[in-house]
Amino acid sequence: MSGKIVNNVFRASGVIAATPGGLDWSTAVVTGSTLSASAGKGYFINTTSNACTVTLPSSAEIGDQIVFADYARTWSTNNLIIDSNGNNFQGSDDTYTVDYSTAGQSLNIVYSDATKGWLPVSDDAVADVPVIPVTQKAIFAYGKTSGSVSMSNLVNSSGVIAADVSGVGTAREGLASVTYGNDKGLFAYGIASSSIVSMSNKVNTSGVVAADVTGVGTARTYLAGTTYGFDKGIFAYGYTGSNTNLSNLVSNSGVVAADTTGVGSARLLLAAARYGVGKALFSFGRDAEVTNLVTDQGVIGSDVTGVGTERNGLGASSYGDDKAIFAFGYSDGGGANTNVSNKVSNVGVVASDTTGVGTAREQIGACSYGGDKGVFAYGFAPGAARSMKNLVSNTGVVAADVTGVGTARRFACGVGFSLSA
Repeated sequence: MSGKIVNNVFRASGVIAATPGGLDWSTAVVTGSTLSASAGKGYFINTTSNACTVTLPSSAEIGDQIVFADYARTWSTNNLIIDSNGNNFQGSDDTYTVDYSTAGQSLNIVYSDATKGWLPVSDDAVADVPVIPVTQKAIFAYGKTSGSVSMSNLVNSSGVIAADVSGVGTAREGLASVTYGNDKGLFAYGIASSSIVSMSNKVNTSGVVAADVTGVGTARTYLAGTTYGFDKGIFAYGYTGSNTNLSNLVSNSGVVAADTTGVGSARLLLAAARYGVGKALFSFGRDAEVTNLVTDQGVIGSDVTGVGTERNGLGASSYGDDKAIFAFGYSDGGGANTNVSNKVSNVGVVASDTTGVGTAREQIGACSYGGDKGVFAYGFAPGAARSMKNLVSNTGVVAADVTGVGTARRFACGVGFSLSA
Protein backbone atom coordinates (compact mmCIF):
# COMPACT_ATOMS: atom_id res chain seq x y z
CA MET A 1 0.00 0.00 0.00
CA SER A 2 3.07 2.24 0.03
CA GLY A 3 2.28 5.53 -1.71
CA LYS A 4 -1.40 4.61 -2.21
CA ILE A 5 -4.34 6.48 -0.75
CA VAL A 6 -7.17 4.34 -2.13
CA ASN A 7 -8.29 3.48 1.41
CA ASN A 8 -8.34 7.13 2.49
CA VAL A 9 -11.92 7.68 3.58
CA PHE A 10 -11.47 11.45 3.46
CA ARG A 11 -9.97 11.35 -0.07
CA ALA A 12 -7.42 13.97 1.03
CA SER A 13 -4.02 13.56 -0.63
CA GLY A 14 -1.39 12.43 1.79
CA VAL A 15 -3.80 11.68 4.64
CA ILE A 16 -4.31 7.93 4.95
CA ALA A 17 -7.11 6.77 7.20
CA ALA A 18 -5.89 4.84 10.24
CA THR A 19 -9.13 2.93 10.65
CA PRO A 20 -10.53 -0.20 9.01
CA GLY A 21 -13.50 1.79 7.73
CA GLY A 22 -12.03 2.25 4.25
CA LEU A 23 -10.97 -1.37 3.81
CA ASP A 24 -12.50 -3.57 1.16
CA TRP A 25 -14.40 -6.07 3.29
CA SER A 26 -14.97 -9.53 1.86
CA THR A 27 -18.70 -10.16 1.49
CA ALA A 28 -18.28 -13.92 1.94
CA VAL A 29 -17.86 -15.14 5.51
CA VAL A 30 -14.76 -17.35 5.73
CA THR A 31 -15.63 -20.82 7.07
CA GLY A 32 -12.74 -22.87 5.65
CA SER A 33 -9.66 -24.09 7.49
CA THR A 34 -7.32 -21.90 5.39
CA LEU A 35 -7.33 -18.41 3.91
CA SER A 36 -4.79 -16.54 1.77
CA ALA A 37 -5.29 -12.94 2.86
CA SER A 38 -4.71 -9.86 0.71
CA ALA A 39 -3.56 -6.39 1.80
CA GLY A 40 -6.28 -3.77 2.09
CA LYS A 41 -8.97 -6.35 2.91
CA GLY A 42 -11.17 -7.14 5.87
CA TYR A 43 -12.41 -10.66 6.61
CA PHE A 44 -15.16 -12.13 8.77
CA ILE A 45 -13.75 -15.43 10.10
CA ASN A 46 -16.24 -18.07 11.29
CA THR A 47 -14.46 -20.87 13.19
CA THR A 48 -17.60 -22.64 14.43
CA SER A 49 -16.59 -25.91 12.74
CA ASN A 50 -12.79 -25.65 12.59
CA ALA A 51 -9.75 -23.50 13.25
CA CYS A 52 -8.63 -21.21 10.40
CA THR A 53 -5.00 -20.72 9.35
CA VAL A 54 -4.52 -17.37 7.59
CA THR A 55 -1.53 -16.96 5.30
CA LEU A 56 -0.43 -13.33 5.02
CA PRO A 57 0.98 -11.83 1.78
CA SER A 58 4.62 -12.78 1.14
CA SER A 59 5.39 -9.47 -0.59
CA ALA A 60 4.20 -6.93 1.95
CA GLU A 61 4.76 -3.18 1.73
CA ILE A 62 4.94 -0.63 4.52
CA GLY A 63 1.42 0.45 5.41
CA ASP A 64 -0.32 -2.67 4.14
CA GLN A 65 -3.29 -3.32 6.40
CA ILE A 66 -5.57 -6.36 7.01
CA VAL A 67 -8.42 -6.79 9.50
CA PHE A 68 -9.95 -10.02 10.81
CA ALA A 69 -13.13 -10.28 12.93
CA ASP A 70 -14.52 -13.20 14.95
CA TYR A 71 -17.81 -13.65 13.09
CA ALA A 72 -19.44 -16.22 15.41
CA ARG A 73 -17.56 -15.58 18.69
CA THR A 74 -15.86 -18.97 18.41
CA TRP A 75 -12.14 -18.15 18.29
CA SER A 76 -11.89 -19.35 21.90
CA THR A 77 -13.01 -22.81 20.72
CA ASN A 78 -11.31 -22.96 17.30
CA ASN A 79 -8.46 -20.47 17.01
CA LEU A 80 -7.44 -18.02 14.33
CA ILE A 81 -3.87 -19.01 13.38
CA ILE A 82 -1.54 -16.57 11.59
CA ASP A 83 1.10 -17.75 9.10
CA SER A 84 3.25 -14.68 8.37
CA ASN A 85 4.54 -16.33 5.17
CA GLY A 86 8.26 -15.50 5.47
CA ASN A 87 7.83 -12.09 7.10
CA ASN A 88 8.21 -11.23 10.75
CA PHE A 89 5.24 -10.82 13.06
CA GLN A 90 5.85 -8.40 15.96
CA GLY A 91 9.57 -8.86 15.44
CA SER A 92 9.51 -12.68 15.51
CA ASP A 93 10.13 -14.77 12.41
CA ASP A 94 7.45 -17.06 11.05
CA THR A 95 8.80 -20.17 12.74
CA TYR A 96 6.65 -19.02 15.68
CA THR A 97 2.97 -19.96 15.89
CA VAL A 98 0.65 -17.01 16.30
CA ASP A 99 -2.80 -17.91 17.70
CA TYR A 100 -5.74 -15.68 18.52
CA SER A 101 -8.12 -17.40 20.91
CA THR A 102 -10.46 -14.86 22.49
CA ALA A 103 -14.16 -15.01 21.70
CA GLY A 104 -15.39 -11.86 19.99
CA GLN A 105 -11.89 -10.70 19.13
CA SER A 106 -10.97 -8.47 16.19
CA LEU A 107 -7.45 -8.19 14.79
CA ASN A 108 -6.20 -5.16 12.85
CA ILE A 109 -2.63 -5.60 11.56
CA VAL A 110 -0.32 -3.26 9.60
CA TYR A 111 3.01 -4.08 7.95
CA SER A 112 5.82 -1.89 9.36
CA ASP A 113 9.17 -2.99 7.94
CA ALA A 114 11.45 -6.01 7.59
CA THR A 115 12.56 -5.77 11.24
CA LYS A 116 9.21 -5.89 13.04
CA GLY A 117 7.07 -7.07 10.15
CA TRP A 118 3.32 -7.18 10.81
CA LEU A 119 2.17 -5.30 13.92
CA PRO A 120 -1.28 -5.37 15.53
CA VAL A 121 -2.79 -1.90 15.58
CA SER A 122 -5.51 -3.39 17.76
CA ASP A 123 -6.46 -6.91 18.81
CA ASP A 124 -9.33 -6.27 21.14
CA ALA A 125 -12.20 -8.50 22.17
CA VAL A 126 -15.68 -7.07 22.06
CA ALA A 127 -16.52 -6.25 25.67
CA ASP A 128 -20.31 -6.15 25.46
CA VAL A 129 -20.90 -9.90 25.18
CA PRO A 130 -24.62 -10.70 25.38
CA VAL A 131 -25.29 -12.13 28.83
CA ILE A 132 -28.34 -14.26 29.49
CA PRO A 133 -29.73 -13.67 32.99
CA VAL A 134 -29.40 -16.91 34.93
CA THR A 135 -31.83 -18.46 37.37
CA GLN A 136 -30.77 -18.92 40.97
CA LYS A 137 -33.52 -21.17 42.30
CA ALA A 138 -35.40 -24.16 40.95
CA ILE A 139 -38.40 -26.37 41.55
CA PHE A 140 -39.13 -30.06 40.96
CA ALA A 141 -42.80 -30.95 40.58
CA TYR A 142 -45.24 -33.70 39.60
CA GLY A 143 -44.14 -37.27 38.87
CA LYS A 144 -45.19 -40.77 39.81
CA THR A 145 -45.09 -42.81 43.01
CA SER A 146 -47.69 -45.60 42.89
CA GLY A 147 -49.71 -43.15 40.79
CA SER A 148 -49.33 -39.63 39.46
CA VAL A 149 -48.70 -36.86 42.01
CA SER A 150 -48.96 -33.07 42.13
CA MET A 151 -46.38 -32.30 44.82
CA SER A 152 -43.43 -29.95 44.38
CA ASN A 153 -40.07 -29.30 46.03
CA LEU A 154 -38.22 -25.98 45.95
CA VAL A 155 -34.45 -25.86 45.38
CA ASN A 156 -32.51 -22.93 46.84
CA SER A 157 -29.49 -21.22 45.27
CA SER A 158 -27.16 -23.62 47.12
CA GLY A 159 -28.83 -26.72 45.66
CA VAL A 160 -30.72 -27.73 48.82
CA ILE A 161 -34.04 -29.40 48.01
CA ALA A 162 -36.86 -28.56 50.44
CA ALA A 163 -39.69 -30.66 51.84
CA ASP A 164 -42.76 -31.55 49.79
CA VAL A 165 -45.45 -28.99 48.98
CA SER A 166 -48.73 -30.56 47.88
CA GLY A 167 -51.55 -29.45 45.57
CA VAL A 168 -49.90 -27.85 42.52
CA GLY A 169 -52.39 -28.48 39.73
CA THR A 170 -53.56 -31.73 38.17
CA ALA A 171 -51.47 -34.71 39.24
CA ARG A 172 -49.54 -36.06 36.29
CA GLU A 173 -46.29 -37.52 35.02
CA GLY A 174 -44.29 -37.48 31.79
CA LEU A 175 -44.48 -33.70 31.41
CA ALA A 176 -41.81 -31.12 30.50
CA SER A 177 -40.80 -27.62 31.58
CA VAL A 178 -39.16 -24.40 30.37
CA THR A 179 -37.93 -21.20 31.97
CA TYR A 180 -39.46 -18.10 30.36
CA GLY A 181 -39.17 -14.35 30.91
CA ASN A 182 -35.73 -15.03 32.48
CA ASP A 183 -37.13 -15.71 35.95
CA LYS A 184 -40.34 -17.78 35.71
CA GLY A 185 -41.16 -21.39 34.89
CA LEU A 186 -43.77 -23.34 32.99
CA PHE A 187 -44.77 -27.01 33.33
CA ALA A 188 -46.81 -28.45 30.45
CA TYR A 189 -48.34 -31.61 28.95
CA GLY A 190 -48.05 -35.12 30.50
CA ILE A 191 -50.32 -38.02 31.51
CA ALA A 192 -53.13 -37.54 34.04
CA SER A 193 -55.36 -40.47 35.06
CA SER A 194 -54.15 -42.53 32.10
CA SER A 195 -55.04 -39.72 29.65
CA ILE A 196 -52.51 -37.69 27.68
CA VAL A 197 -53.27 -34.02 28.39
CA SER A 198 -52.69 -30.56 26.98
CA MET A 199 -52.36 -28.23 29.97
CA SER A 200 -49.78 -26.00 31.59
CA ASN A 201 -48.97 -24.49 34.99
CA LYS A 202 -46.93 -21.33 35.44
CA VAL A 203 -44.37 -20.89 38.22
CA ASN A 204 -43.90 -17.34 39.51
CA THR A 205 -40.69 -15.70 40.77
CA SER A 206 -41.40 -17.01 44.28
CA GLY A 207 -41.77 -20.62 43.14
CA VAL A 208 -45.55 -20.78 43.49
CA VAL A 209 -47.20 -23.10 40.97
CA ALA A 210 -50.41 -21.72 39.46
CA ALA A 211 -53.66 -23.46 38.54
CA ASP A 212 -54.06 -25.45 35.32
CA VAL A 213 -54.42 -23.70 31.97
CA THR A 214 -55.81 -25.98 29.24
CA GLY A 215 -55.35 -26.05 25.48
CA VAL A 216 -51.62 -25.58 24.90
CA GLY A 217 -51.07 -27.45 21.63
CA THR A 218 -51.50 -31.14 20.86
CA ALA A 219 -51.78 -33.30 23.98
CA ARG A 220 -48.67 -35.40 24.46
CA THR A 221 -46.29 -36.91 27.00
CA TYR A 222 -42.65 -37.95 27.42
CA LEU A 223 -41.51 -34.82 25.56
CA ALA A 224 -38.72 -32.35 26.47
CA GLY A 225 -38.50 -28.60 26.98
CA THR A 226 -35.77 -26.00 27.25
CA THR A 227 -35.06 -22.28 27.27
CA TYR A 228 -33.79 -20.61 24.08
CA GLY A 229 -32.91 -17.05 23.10
CA PHE A 230 -32.72 -14.79 26.11
CA ASP A 231 -36.14 -15.30 27.64
CA LYS A 232 -38.25 -17.80 25.72
CA GLY A 233 -38.84 -21.56 25.69
CA ILE A 234 -39.62 -24.47 23.41
CA PHE A 235 -41.35 -27.84 23.90
CA ALA A 236 -40.73 -30.58 21.34
CA TYR A 237 -41.12 -34.28 20.48
CA GLY A 238 -42.92 -36.79 22.71
CA TYR A 239 -45.74 -39.28 22.39
CA THR A 240 -49.37 -38.64 21.35
CA GLY A 241 -50.36 -42.28 20.84
CA SER A 242 -47.40 -42.53 18.48
CA ASN A 243 -44.06 -40.75 18.43
CA THR A 244 -44.17 -37.15 17.25
CA ASN A 245 -41.84 -34.36 16.20
CA LEU A 246 -44.21 -31.51 17.06
CA SER A 247 -42.82 -28.41 18.74
CA ASN A 248 -44.37 -25.40 20.47
CA LEU A 249 -42.61 -22.11 21.15
CA VAL A 250 -43.21 -20.31 24.45
CA SER A 251 -43.15 -16.49 24.54
CA ASN A 252 -41.39 -14.42 27.19
CA SER A 253 -44.78 -14.01 28.88
CA GLY A 254 -45.40 -17.76 29.07
CA VAL A 255 -47.82 -18.11 26.15
CA VAL A 256 -47.55 -21.47 24.38
CA ALA A 257 -47.87 -21.15 20.60
CA ALA A 258 -49.58 -23.45 18.11
CA ASP A 259 -47.90 -26.66 16.91
CA THR A 260 -45.00 -26.61 14.47
CA THR A 261 -44.37 -29.87 12.60
CA GLY A 262 -41.42 -31.60 10.99
CA VAL A 263 -38.46 -30.92 13.27
CA GLY A 264 -36.28 -34.02 13.08
CA SER A 265 -36.88 -37.65 14.03
CA ALA A 266 -40.05 -38.31 16.03
CA ARG A 267 -39.17 -39.76 19.43
CA LEU A 268 -39.97 -39.82 23.15
CA LEU A 269 -38.19 -39.88 26.53
CA LEU A 270 -35.46 -37.48 25.40
CA ALA A 271 -33.96 -34.44 27.18
CA ALA A 272 -33.10 -30.84 26.31
CA ALA A 273 -30.94 -27.98 27.61
CA ARG A 274 -29.64 -24.51 26.77
CA TYR A 275 -26.02 -23.94 25.64
CA GLY A 276 -23.92 -21.10 24.20
CA VAL A 277 -25.54 -17.69 23.86
CA GLY A 278 -29.27 -18.28 23.47
CA LYS A 279 -29.07 -21.67 21.76
CA ALA A 280 -30.37 -25.08 22.86
CA LEU A 281 -30.44 -28.74 21.88
CA PHE A 282 -32.69 -31.79 22.13
CA SER A 283 -30.81 -35.05 22.40
CA PHE A 284 -31.07 -38.83 22.91
CA GLY A 285 -34.46 -40.51 23.38
CA ARG A 286 -36.14 -43.82 22.57
CA ASP A 287 -36.39 -44.88 18.92
CA ALA A 288 -33.95 -42.26 17.56
CA GLU A 289 -30.55 -41.58 19.13
CA VAL A 290 -29.92 -38.18 17.60
CA THR A 291 -29.33 -34.53 18.50
CA ASN A 292 -31.19 -31.51 17.13
CA LEU A 293 -29.72 -28.04 17.66
CA VAL A 294 -32.01 -25.07 18.25
CA THR A 295 -31.06 -21.57 17.07
CA ASP A 296 -31.48 -18.46 19.17
CA GLN A 297 -34.65 -17.85 17.13
CA GLY A 298 -36.20 -21.17 18.16
CA VAL A 299 -35.63 -23.01 14.87
CA ILE A 300 -34.89 -26.73 15.32
CA GLY A 301 -32.23 -28.19 13.03
CA SER A 302 -31.99 -31.55 11.31
CA ASP A 303 -30.80 -34.73 13.03
CA VAL A 304 -27.16 -35.14 14.03
CA THR A 305 -26.14 -38.71 14.92
CA GLY A 306 -23.48 -40.17 17.18
CA VAL A 307 -24.02 -38.63 20.59
CA GLY A 308 -22.67 -41.16 23.09
CA THR A 309 -24.44 -44.20 24.55
CA GLU A 310 -27.99 -44.50 23.23
CA ARG A 311 -30.51 -44.10 26.04
CA ASN A 312 -33.85 -42.70 27.12
CA GLY A 313 -35.45 -41.42 30.32
CA LEU A 314 -32.42 -39.23 31.02
CA GLY A 315 -32.13 -35.61 32.21
CA ALA A 316 -30.26 -32.51 31.05
CA SER A 317 -29.17 -29.20 32.53
CA SER A 318 -27.08 -26.21 31.57
CA TYR A 319 -23.98 -25.38 33.62
CA GLY A 320 -21.07 -22.93 33.63
CA ASP A 321 -23.05 -20.14 31.89
CA ASP A 322 -22.82 -21.57 28.35
CA LYS A 323 -22.52 -25.35 28.44
CA ALA A 324 -24.82 -28.30 29.10
CA ILE A 325 -24.76 -31.86 30.38
CA PHE A 326 -26.95 -34.94 29.74
CA ALA A 327 -26.85 -37.78 32.26
CA PHE A 328 -28.42 -41.06 33.51
CA GLY A 329 -31.16 -42.90 31.63
CA TYR A 330 -31.95 -46.38 30.37
CA SER A 331 -29.87 -47.97 27.62
CA ASP A 332 -31.93 -50.17 25.32
CA GLY A 333 -28.71 -51.52 23.85
CA GLY A 334 -27.29 -52.34 27.26
CA GLY A 335 -30.62 -53.40 28.70
CA ALA A 336 -30.07 -51.55 31.97
CA ASN A 337 -30.07 -48.21 33.74
CA THR A 338 -26.90 -46.18 33.34
CA ASN A 339 -25.04 -43.37 35.07
CA VAL A 340 -23.09 -42.08 32.08
CA SER A 341 -23.03 -38.37 31.28
CA ASN A 342 -22.19 -36.34 28.20
CA LYS A 343 -21.04 -32.74 28.27
CA VAL A 344 -22.07 -30.25 25.59
CA SER A 345 -19.65 -27.50 24.52
CA ASN A 346 -20.62 -23.86 24.04
CA VAL A 347 -20.96 -24.54 20.30
CA GLY A 348 -23.30 -27.51 20.77
CA VAL A 349 -20.90 -30.43 20.35
CA VAL A 350 -21.89 -33.46 22.44
CA ALA A 351 -18.84 -35.18 23.97
CA SER A 352 -18.19 -38.87 24.51
CA ASP A 353 -19.42 -40.68 27.63
CA THR A 354 -18.17 -39.99 31.14
CA THR A 355 -18.92 -42.85 33.55
CA GLY A 356 -19.56 -43.22 37.26
CA VAL A 357 -21.79 -40.33 38.26
CA GLY A 358 -23.99 -41.68 41.08
CA THR A 359 -26.67 -44.36 41.18
CA ALA A 360 -27.65 -45.58 37.74
CA ARG A 361 -31.30 -44.68 37.16
CA GLU A 362 -33.86 -43.53 34.60
CA GLN A 363 -36.97 -41.32 34.47
CA ILE A 364 -34.98 -38.60 36.21
CA GLY A 365 -35.52 -34.85 36.52
CA ALA A 366 -32.92 -32.13 36.01
CA CYS A 367 -32.58 -28.34 35.95
CA SER A 368 -30.12 -25.52 36.57
CA TYR A 369 -29.72 -23.56 39.83
CA GLY A 370 -27.33 -21.13 41.49
CA GLY A 371 -26.59 -19.21 38.30
CA ASP A 372 -24.15 -21.68 36.76
CA LYS A 373 -24.78 -25.13 38.24
CA GLY A 374 -27.18 -28.02 37.73
CA VAL A 375 -28.95 -30.77 39.63
CA PHE A 376 -30.29 -34.22 38.72
CA ALA A 377 -32.91 -35.58 41.11
CA TYR A 378 -35.34 -38.43 41.78
CA GLY A 379 -35.73 -41.22 39.21
CA PHE A 380 -36.20 -44.97 39.08
CA ALA A 381 -33.57 -47.61 39.78
CA PRO A 382 -34.37 -51.34 39.65
CA GLY A 383 -37.20 -52.08 42.03
CA ALA A 384 -38.12 -48.61 43.30
CA ALA A 385 -38.42 -44.88 42.75
CA ARG A 386 -35.63 -42.90 44.39
CA SER A 387 -35.34 -39.84 46.62
CA MET A 388 -31.83 -38.61 45.81
CA LYS A 389 -29.99 -35.86 44.00
CA ASN A 390 -26.65 -35.31 42.24
CA LEU A 391 -25.36 -31.77 42.01
CA VAL A 392 -23.41 -30.57 38.96
CA SER A 393 -20.60 -28.04 39.46
CA ASN A 394 -19.97 -25.03 37.23
CA THR A 395 -17.30 -27.12 35.49
CA GLY A 396 -19.68 -30.00 34.72
CA VAL A 397 -18.59 -32.42 37.45
CA VAL A 398 -21.44 -34.62 38.70
CA ALA A 399 -21.28 -35.21 42.47
CA ALA A 400 -22.05 -38.30 44.54
CA ASP A 401 -25.60 -39.19 45.60
CA VAL A 402 -27.34 -37.24 48.35
CA THR A 403 -30.40 -39.10 49.64
CA GLY A 404 -33.61 -37.98 51.31
CA VAL A 405 -34.70 -35.07 49.10
CA GLY A 406 -38.50 -35.29 49.34
CA THR A 407 -40.86 -38.08 48.39
CA ALA A 408 -39.26 -40.75 46.22
CA ARG A 409 -40.72 -40.62 42.74
CA ARG A 410 -39.96 -40.89 39.04
CA PHE A 411 -40.76 -38.55 36.16
CA ALA A 412 -40.40 -35.51 38.43
CA CYS A 413 -39.85 -32.43 36.28
CA GLY A 414 -37.46 -29.59 37.17
CA VAL A 415 -37.22 -25.94 36.08
CA GLY A 416 -35.24 -22.87 37.12
CA PHE A 417 -36.84 -19.61 38.31
CA SER A 418 -35.92 -16.34 40.07
CA LEU A 419 -32.90 -14.12 39.42
CA SER A 420 -32.47 -13.53 43.17
CA ALA A 421 -30.53 -15.89 45.38
